[in-house]
Formats: sequence, C-alpha cells, structure tokens
Amino acid sequence: MIIVSDTSTITNLLQINRLDILKSLYGNIVIPPGVRRELYRIEGQKTIIDKLDWISTEYPHDQQLIAELLEDLDLGESEAIALAIELDAEYLIIDEYKGRAIAEKKGVKIVGLLGILIAAKTCGHIESIKSLLETIMSNGFRLNSSLVDKVLTALGEK
Repeated sequence: MIIVSDTSTITNLLQINRLDILKSLYGNIVIPPGVRRELYRIEGQKTIIDKLDWISTEYPHDQQLIAELLEDLDLGESEAIALAIELDAEYLIIDEYKGRAIAEKKGVKIVGLLGILIAAKTCGHIESIKSLLETIMSNGFRLNSSLVDKVLTALGEK
C-alpha cells in the first residue's frame, strides 16, 4: 500500500507526540521534497523526521502538473498530489480544503487528520479521539465543530 502525505497531518501528530498513529495504520509514508522542506521549517521537526525510516522522500516527475497545481496550491501540496497520482497511491493524506478538492477532482483518494483518528480508533490503535482532537484544535488546527460533535457521538465519546 502506497500512502503519500502532505505536511499538516504529520505536523499535527508530531505536536502531540502521536506520529505512531500513522505508522500503525499505514506502515510507510512517502512525502515529496516540498513537504520535507515544509516539515523542516518547524523547529525540532527536522531531527525527528530524519530519524524515521518509515517516512521516505520521492520526487514527482510531472513538472507540468506541478506547475498547473502551483497556480492554486503551495509547493508541498502540489508535489504531494502529483506524487500520489504518479505512484497510484492508495491515499493522499491532506487536510487543506482547496488541496483536498483539487486532489479529488484529479481522482486521488484522500484522507485527513480526522479520518485518520477515526480509523485509528476503529482499528484499536487508540482508545479515544476526543482528547487528541481537543489538543490538536487547541494548537490551532481547525475543524467544523458540528462535524466533530457528529464524529464523537458516532464513536460514543460525546
């Protein structure tokens, strides 16, 4: 299974020391160089990312597609979408609304942080998502509160 990731979910899980959730669910993650550079910009993340042998970097080759995507998205998102298409990835992990919409239009299957947390709970990798969501949201990650309420209710955490 090939999983490509953008920056946001990795950063948010790193901030709460739960990057293990990605490894538990997906094994290996592939990121493009633009995402690696974005991860390196956040203090302390370079050292952690460089130690993880299950996150690898691959270069997307379709420069025309990347240039097209750069009209609406940043470099990390553009390269991640292009790489997901080139590798025929099972999923692209991406949270930003515009990037998700464009990826879906291009036929890429997407999952975001909330979907990952739901899957982790469903598979038994975590007991609860409520406290994790509260911490992530207190760090600035935005989610629709009614969506969060629906998810917590469905998972029996409301």
